[in-house]
Amino acid sequence: MQLPKRFLERMQELLGDEYGSFISSYDTSIKQGIRINTLKCADTAALARSIGATEPVQWCEDGYYADRSTVSGTHPFHAAGLIYFQEPSAMCVVPSVPTGKDLRVLDLCAAPGGKTTHMGAIMKNKGLLVANEIIPKRATVLAENTERLGLRNAVVTNASPAALAQKFPSFFDRIIVDAPCSGEGMFRKEPQAAEEWSEAHSLSCATRQKNILDDAYTMLRGGGYIIYSTCTFSYDENEAVVGYMLKKYNMTLEDIPSLSMLSGGIGEELSKCRRVFPHRQCGEGHFVALLKKNGEEIVPEKPRKQKKPSVAMAEAIRIYRDFEKDALNISLDGEFALFGDNLYLMPTPLDTDALRVIRCGLHLGIVKKGRFEPSHALSHALSPESFKQFVCLDANGDDIQKYMRGDVLPSSRRGWCVVGIDGGGIGWGKASGGVIKNHYPKHLRILK
Repeated sequence: MQLPKRFLERMQELLGDEYGSFISSYDTSIKQGIRINTLKCADTAALARSIGATEPVQWCEDGYYADRSTVSGTHPFHAAGLIYFQEPSAMCVVPSVPTGKDLRVLDLCAAPGGKTTHMGAIMKNKGLLVANEIIPKRATVLAENTERLGLRNAVVTNASPAALAQKFPSFFDRIIVDAPCSGEGMFRKEPQAAEEWSEAHSLSCATRQKNILDDAYTMLRGGGYIIYSTCTFSYDENEAVVGYMLKKYNMTLEDIPSLSMLSGGIGEELSKCRRVFPHRQCGEGHFVALLKKNGEEIVPEKPRKQKKPSVAMAEAIRIYRDFEKDALNISLDGEFALFGDNLYLMPTPLDTDALRVIRCGLHLGIVKKGRFEPSHALSHALSPESFKQFVCLDANGDDIQKYMRGDVLPSSRRGWCVVGIDGGGIGWGKASGGVIKNHYPKHLRILK
């Protein structure tokens, strides 16, 4: 691999005697990772063993090193949201987030959704999780991943950090900022990033990161935490950015006990930061810092606008409740929201006016001419026991492959049912006339 000369000079300055070992790491094989979704699987070790992933990621209790040749995006485990493919080093971010009850969490630069879905699992679908992505196409992918992994408390937005800061001052308890960076830590996996690297670009990234963190600070409540991370080795984008925040604001750099096995930050004052180096740990380059906003700000809640339920909303809820009685063993309660014909269940009342919202909580389905058609998200958001008709198929059998190709399945059932595997649903079907008609989304189907 041809690495930029100035990048190598900077790494030699950073690592000193370890530079040779660092360079040698580029000749070693890359380890791929899988994180088990604890929203759907309690015995993560058993599931990992079933796909040949037996080596755990040290800093993430539900993460494992895995061979992607044995399990891919077409595997039923992936389709059911039981697993998420994630770079092992990136799994160190969410374990550094201090826990709490009914938290308001913002993942500010969230696509494709690894940290969002990890955080959602930690939160157990409680509280509020806002996942934001400024690039529209990536925001769509983010929304799809939150749905596939069964998040019900997530609101996905497509906005700039500045727009969110204007909307939500002193609002969030935790803010994850996995900032856009020069990507030096990913050169082994993405050689093109090395070809495009320049010192000037790294410095421009640092400026952008500071601007994003300025907006994050505005949105953070007193006593709250910013979790700042990058996938670069650059001191300018890592410790120097943290130092900027400490100097400019009333913030404290906190220790991260859950990441004690990782390398410390550069410099005594910033040693509480954590780094992943490929010649020291089994993973690509990564950086994490935990910053606390001091003070006990008391911010009065804005009075919520009382809106009289519209006739359309009341009718949509009635139609959904009729479907619920026929198809579910549970009754879902919360803040209903109607966007056109699409009915959502919001995790908590949230003022999203003037924001582009991709997913406003759990998409329940579509109201069509007096009938209700359940969404693909609903098939993933509930446990198999929650559905009156759950068709559990063998994850390694032919029938599940037929379903994922879009074929019909023989059945004596009638009405809506969820087709899935042990642990979670994969999609809807509607049974009649001796078959289950396939409602698996066409863009997700396996090519025949």
